[in-house]
Amino acid sequence: MLTRKHSIEGKQPFGQATELFETLDAEAAMKLALLAGDITLVLDDTGTILDTAYDPDYFADFEGWEGTNWIDTVTEESRLKVMEMLAASRRGETQHWRQVNHPTRHGDVPIRYVVLSVNEGEHRIAFGRDLRDSARMQQRLLQVQQSLERDYLRMRQLEARYRTLFEMSGEATMIIEAATLRVREANPAAHRLLGAKDNSLGGKKVLSLLAKDSRDAFQALAGAALASDNAAPIEIGLSHAKQRVIATASGFMQDRGRFILLRLARANDDSAESGSGERSPVLALVDAMPDAFVIADPEMNVVSANASFLELAHAASIDQLRGQPLANWLGRPGIDLELIEGQIDQHGSARNVSTVMRIGEDIEDEPVEISAVRSSGEEALYAFVIRPIGRRLRDLPPGSHDMPRSVEQLTDLVGRMSLKDIVRESTDLIERLCIEAALTYTSDNRASAAEILGLSRQSLYSKLHRHGLGNLTSDAD
Repeated sequence: MLTRKHSIEGKQPFGQATELFETLDAEAAMKLALLAGDITLVLDDTGTILDTAYDPDYFADFEGWEGTNWIDTVTEESRLKVMEMLAASRRGETQHWRQVNHPTRHGDVPIRYVVLSVNEGEHRIAFGRDLRDSARMQQRLLQVQQSLERDYLRMRQLEARYRTLFEMSGEATMIIEAATLRVREANPAAHRLLGAKDNSLGGKKVLSLLAKDSRDAFQALAGAALASDNAAPIEIGLSHAKQRVIATASGFMQDRGRFILLRLARANDDSAESGSGERSPVLALVDAMPDAFVIADPEMNVVSANASFLELAHAASIDQLRGQPLANWLGRPGIDLELIEGQIDQHGSARNVSTVMRIGEDIEDEPVEISAVRSSGEEALYAFVIRPIGRRLRDLPPGSHDMPRSVEQLTDLVGRMSLKDIVRESTDLIERLCIEAALTYTSDNRASAAEILGLSRQSLYSKLHRHGLGNLTSDAD
């Protein structure tokens, strides 16, 4: 924004101007003009440019202006400003900075000018300051502001989503201040479990809600939750009833404060009840399945899993896995889960996808086969059935395309073919083996095979034809 400070109006003049500038020579005046602006134009009374001074590295498109009228070097909307500045200089009026735009091959260049009349009105000097750096800074500030607004909106949406989950959850959940053990928030399920009126638990001490013989155990649980991520659940009693509950706690930091997320479930509740209070037989059968079963949210984070998956992941309880990315254990990072998602999007399910179960750096990966489906709705869930196949692979006889046998065939060619021909032969062999492996891995889904090989589908078809692989007239995609 241009204000009074950008002009000479109201500024205190030099007290000894006559002594200082009376003997000012042409070279000193030129230097002052060069320093006053990034670009300086000398004009006659009609506005024709007589001379220019600027840095050609920054104003490469401004060459050859001498002899051109100033108004012809600016954009259409800037011409009125140029005429007003020239008219004001003829009348001897105080000048203010005005922005005009010069069209160039690389876009408009914004320059802020002020015009000074010299030589008793015979000539005018237009001092210009480049506004491109300021424009770039304003653009960056605008982008940062828009980014902050988008982040704020996402945070508001995320907060609303988790607030809805917190309020609608059937599991009794409370957020406890670690320093005072007072309830900061509690969902409706917690109020029902504790026999409290709606919105009445906030500010109360948790110890007052527990049976006296359970308070020491709860304080120990709170300390363990703040010190470790794997605090073991405990059974405690409630003060208002004789029933016992299982308390699970985990600590977290927020706004430089320490809090405890406390979840409560009835001691005889398996967290999956039917209308009669008994556990659903379907869920009991899923938990007893010999194959691993896991449910993941839309971001591929673990929601629930059966005992077989816990055994494969070497986890003691589902609490250690819940909320963690499934990619921490399943498949090659950035490949397998994306491949499975693609097959589900295309076919509605993924069947018998071969991959590995990663356990740890010191334990060998377990070969597995995966089948997966996705539920409908906005908050769709993924269900995975995972079957270990390591023993089956060990029992299989060696295939006809094992790599060692192919390498022996290549080394037998030494002495009978040139090195160049052997290299070309080995390249073709490796290419064929990789394509066969990709087709096997994707169950002959050529679109997915092309994706994991980093090829276009047309390139893959060309290579299939060259190596005589598959029936090109019937696409399995």
